[in-house]
Amino acid sequence: MAMNIKNIYCVGRNFVLHAQELNNTIPASPLLFLKPTHSLIIADGRDIVFPKTRGDIHYEVEFVVHIGRQYEQGINVDDLIDQMALGLDLTLRHVQSELKKKGYPWLQAKGFPHSAVLTTWSPFKGIEESIKYDFILEKNGQVTQQGNIKDMIFDLPTIVEFTANNFGLDQGDIIFTGTPAGVGPVADGDCFTLKWDGKQLGDCTIKLI
Repeated sequence: MAMNIKNIYCVGRNFVLHAQELNNTIPASPLLFLKPTHSLIIADGRDIVFPKTRGDIHYEVEFVVHIGRQYEQGINVDDLIDQMALGLDLTLRHVQSELKKKGYPWLQAKGFPHSAVLTTWSPFKGIEESIKYDFILEKNGQVTQQGNIKDMIFDLPTIVEFTANNFGLDQGDIIFTGTPAGVGPVADGDCFTLKWDGKQLGDCTIKLI
């Protein structure tokens, strides 16, 4: 990656329609899970290869923020976040469903290698500027997901404070902030394009072998 990344925090069920499409309850506080750094890969036009034996992989596009300095109580989010990107939180859906039934953590379904796909980073211009634009995922040239951070159940200040108070937050940490409705399965050869303000930030093709 272009910068040193420490912890990869991810927020689950942060858009109402996405929670509903998977028949999940809406959480009363941010629902966080982690991905290992081995899950990171850049969407720079490359092929990303997975073995078919992993099972059904689902795509989830997300707005991702990079923490530029150590968290301090009361710090303004616009001063804490220095970069933004778009990402794909790839999920082994059947594995996740089985883990949820047993009450087990989601790591096996969320943390496999190359399950955190990131575009290149761009300067974060603040919350007020960011809510002006939608983020979009196209699969094979067709829009499959479209979201805006203003529609998140838990906004960026809430996510940042919750994460910092419960787990710690420092320079180099990143946060996947949740996916809007429209998630679905990946097929061999699917090409994904991630766009922000109508501009392409990254793309990749998934290969299942």
